[in-house]
Amino acid sequence: MEETEMQLKVKKVTDKFTESMYILANEPSVALYRLQEHVRRSLPELAQHKADMQSWEEQSQGAIYTVEYACSAIKNMMDSSVYFESIDRLLKHAIAAKDQLNSTQGRSTAALQAPNPPASS
Repeated sequence: MEETEMQLKVKKVTDKFTESMYILANEPSVALYRLQEHVRRSLPELAQHKADMQSWEEQSQGAIYTVEYACSAIKNMMDSSVYFESIDRLLKHAIAAKDQLNSTQGRSTAALQAPNPPASS
């Protein structure tokens, strides 16, 4: 009987020891230590990711600005096509008017340069 009592006492002691170890392993200060270690290991990588993301954001913003500026320039070109069409029409009109003036001047110059018929006396 003494051996069974001894086994029972040993079992109680080991159960208490196991429970104490479990409590110590899950104590809040140990949890905070584990959390601190995790943060210490992962923080440099997270900081690098943040820096990379900020760099990509700056590059994206620059590209967006460039595209918006190009779209604005194209829209302005499209809007100015009305003015170019008007200029083209006015230039054609001016060329036609110049050709008409040249042909009128050519006829009047030819009429002035034509020899006068001999006068009969």
